[in-house]
Amino acid sequence: MAQRRSLTFPFLVVSAVVVLLLAATHAVWMSALGSALVREDGPAKADMAVVLAGDKYGNRILKAAELIRQGYVPAVLASGPVFYDTYESDMAIAFAVHRGNPPEWFIGVPHHAESTGEEVWEILHALETRKVHTFLLVTSDYHTARAGRIFRKAIRNSNAGLEMRVVAAPDRWFQPDSWWRNREGRKIFLSEWMKTVATALGM
Repeated sequence: MAQRRSLTFPFLVVSAVVVLLLAATHAVWMSALGSALVREDGPAKADMAVVLAGDKYGNRILKAAELIRQGYVPAVLASGPVFYDTYESDMAIAFAVHRGNPPEWFIGVPHHAESTGEEVWEILHALETRKVHTFLLVTSDYHTARAGRIFRKAIRNSNAGLEMRVVAAPDRWFQPDSWWRNREGRKIFLSEWMKTVATALGM
């Protein structure tokens, strides 16, 4: 019994020190975990921009419109599954037009994909149909690392010969260096890391 107590005390001390260190350095390692979700290449001249579905605030489609205004691309493919009998791509385009962008800039890609892993094939088919060779993949900053990996793998497997750069759209709630300071940021962080792990495991 005495031996068990002698082993328990150092363990508790070490555990307490670890907890204190984690608390004292939380901003550093939590920022690193947030930043690991963000991997973008930045914009460059391309045949088209592609906006991924899943943004209920419209930041992705507005970022793509900005790329047209800046002269990087001539048009945008807007991807979108169905919500309440309406394709998200249609809603995104309507939102961008409402914000003052010409409707002829946008091409909808309606589909029934339920994940980025399914969405990628819908988009690659749409790009192939339109003879696109280079494109900018526009998605929320926290989604850039995972989406980039999924698309690059699909491009390799499809032998499509496409060239892609990932461009991050800002998110209202998620910032890599402070995501834990608001509830929506914490939800986004947890959800995206769960999806990242699931994707890595092939789920």
